[in-house]
Amino acid sequence: MTKPDFEQHFREGIEHFNARRFWEAHEAWETLWLEAESDLEQFLQGLIQVAAAYHHVQRGTYRGAPRLFDAGLRRLEPFPMLCCGVDRTEVDAAARRHWKWLESKPQSPLDGGEYPRLLIPDNDAIAPTPLQW
Repeated sequence: MTKPDFEQHFREGIEHFNARRFWEAHEAWETLWLEAESDLEQFLQGLIQVAAAYHHVQRGTYRGAPRLFDAGLRRLEPFPMLCCGVDRTEVDAAARRHWKWLESKPQSPLDGGEYPRLLIPDNDAIAPTPLQW
């Protein structure tokens, strides 16, 4: 059995996340997560959980989002902010800020411009190490 194309699904997840299609990002990354080995599994699961948290925020179903932000950020914490070619600095900072925002029991939704984006500083660097995939 062959593994799914990492770069294709990873990029799809990034594109969906940046377009605020968080459920679709979750699905693209889950395809990889199900086949991942070593620490890459934790990295992907962290991204999936943060995307799922933003999916809840976007839908206004805030109750599950704080737990997902917490779990996702904890999983991502051991990894550098630039990992597998993606810079998640903005996402990490925003997720922490939005987690606290949720604690204040917000009455209005996030403005579209408040959702973070994943950055790709080097298009050729999107890939895990061979030992991870």
